[in-house]
Amino acid sequence: MNCLKIAELKPNASNVEVIGKISEKKEVREVTTRSGKRLLVAEAVLSDDSGSILISLWGDDAKNINDGDTVKVTNGYVGEFKGKPQLSAGKYGKIEVIS
Repeated sequence: MNCLKIAELKPNASNVEVIGKISEKKEVREVTTRSGKRLLVAEAVLSDDSGSILISLWGDDAKNINDGDTVKVTNGYVGEFKGKPQLSAGKYGKIEVIS
């Protein structure tokens, strides 16, 4: 699968692969899911030379990924939050720090 540029990401796209740099990571907070499970989440901005998108970092990713990290998102999902596209690894994807 080819890596996409952030500018090519569209809401409801699934199985996306993208590489970008993390910036503007917000504070990690705990949320309770509908099923009652407690999870850590943090929002950040993921950027490449084509643009930027909000990204949700869940669980260990919320703790371990920091501003300035270059990450690769594999099998990601583009949802919409407050009318703006937002990238997430979702249940089946992963985010790995590559530099």
